[in-house]
Order: sequence, then C-alpha cells, then structure tokens
Amino acid sequence: MLANYLKRSGWSVGRIVAGLAMVCLGIAVCSDAWADIVRIARKDEEASHILLVPVVFAWLFWVRQRRLRHCKPGASLLGPLIVLLGWALYSVGDFRLIHYFWYGGAVMVAVGCLVSVLGKDLLIKFAPAFLALVFLIPVPARLRQRTTVPMENASALVTQKAMDILGMPVERKGNLLTINGVDVTINEACNGLRMVFTLVLVSYGFAFGTPLRNYIRLLILIASPVSAILCNVLRLMPTVWVYGHASTQIASRFHDIAGWVMLVVSFLLLMGIIRLLRWALLPVSRYTLAYD
Repeated sequence: MLANYLKRSGWSVGRIVAGLAMVCLGIAVCSDAWADIVRIARKDEEASHILLVPVVFAWLFWVRQRRLRHCKPGASLLGPLIVLLGWALYSVGDFRLIHYFWYGGAVMVAVGCLVSVLGKDLLIKFAPAFLALVFLIPVPARLRQRTTVPMENASALVTQKAMDILGMPVERKGNLLTINGVDVTINEACNGLRMVFTLVLVSYGFAFGTPLRNYIRLLILIASPVSAILCNVLRLMPTVWVYGHASTQIASRFHDIAGWVMLVVSFLLLMGIIRLLRWALLPVSRYTLAYD
C-alpha cells in the first residue's frame, strides 16, 4: 500500500537511482576526504564510532519511512546551495588544513547532491537521520589531546574508589593503578573518551528512533556522556582485576570484549530510564514517528 502511494506521489526507482548516483558523484568529487574518513574509522579506535553512523542513519530513515508519503520528489535549488557551501568548506579546510571543515564539507556535498535530485522535503522530513551524519566528522586531535589526560586521571580515580568500596584494594598514582603487584595504566584506550562518542551516537539513535517526547530526547542526550563514563568505570573494574590475576593476553581480550558489552548495557540502561519514567506516570511517548 505504501509502495503504491509513493508511486502515485512521483517516487520511482529511476528517481531514487538517480539520487544515489548523484551521491556517488559527490563522494567521488571529495574522494580524498572520504577516503581519509574511512581510513581513520578503520585504523583509529578512538574514531571507531564512525563505522556505526551508516547503521544509525539507516535505522532513523527506516522508522520514518511513512514520511515519504509527505515528501514531494523533484529538483530543488536548496541542493545546489548545500553543495556550494559544502565545497567552500571543503576547499577552505583543504587549503587551511582545518580538518573538520574538510570532512564536514565533503559530507555536505554528498547530502546536497541527494537533495538536488530528490528535493528539500526529504531533508526536512528526515532531518534526524541527516543530522546523524555529523558523527562522520572525526573529532579534532587537538580536542582529544586536551581531554585525554583529565579523562585518564578521572577514570583511574573513580575506578580506584569503586574497587576499594567493593573490597578490592588498589593503589593509584595519577593514571596508574596497581593491583596484586601488577601495574595497570589507564591510557587513551581506557579513559572513556572512545565510549563517550560511541554512546552519544547510540543514545542519539535511540532517542530519535523511538516515539518519545522532545524533552525526553533532550534528557537522554544530556545524560549520554554521564552514562558513558559510568559504563567505562563498570568496564574498568573487572578489567583491572583481570590484569592483576591473569595473563596480559587474556586481560587485553577481556578489555576489548567488555567495551562492546558496555554498548548493550548502555542501551538497556536507556530502556530502563524510559520504563522508570513510565512507571512514574510521566508522559514520555508519542503515538508515532511519522510527524515528530
């Protein structure tokens, strides 16, 4: 039924293919920036959340698919304007070595190419999905460097206090924890910064992929960094214990697996928050995502 309605509204396989072809053209024009984004996502674990962006984008688009009935396909001048702005940012970023301009401009060029063929209604009706593409832009190294050391020390301090409370004495010196005579350094891979960006993306996908009221969505997004830090401490406590009582190889593997487990824990935590708010009889849900 939806397919027939879309066909009567002017949507066709040919138009969709033309839109995707334009996206491919936009990516090809800025191929060096896109190649660098892919390289960073694959090689830099601190930017691994980029690999989840296409999944979140597809999910947010899918849950709002009925909005296509209210999108009139067709050429739009907004598309070329986005392309021009994106190209300007891309060029300035390339010339001035401002990487987030360079990456952001490349993303805007691809989006503008799509809008040029499929129309501005698609961009407006599916704004949450397109906003998720912001997470494709790698975090600037300068920002990461400024936050790395404080995050490492804070993670080490909170982990030490929590383990002491649970009867697992740990000595701390800066970001170095000592348990059972084994030194465990809370380095960049353990400071929680990686989980912050990943869990913020997951929280964003949950907030806008569920029919929730806007104030609940805002609450989820605000709480997501706190949730990431909490999940990181929950991961660090058993990880530090394993480092002190098992081989380095086993501990390293446990550390990596625990990071993915925390994604599931964070998602369950978000669901728990929604259930708690419903239990408190607070209005948290909308009937549909079709128009929100």
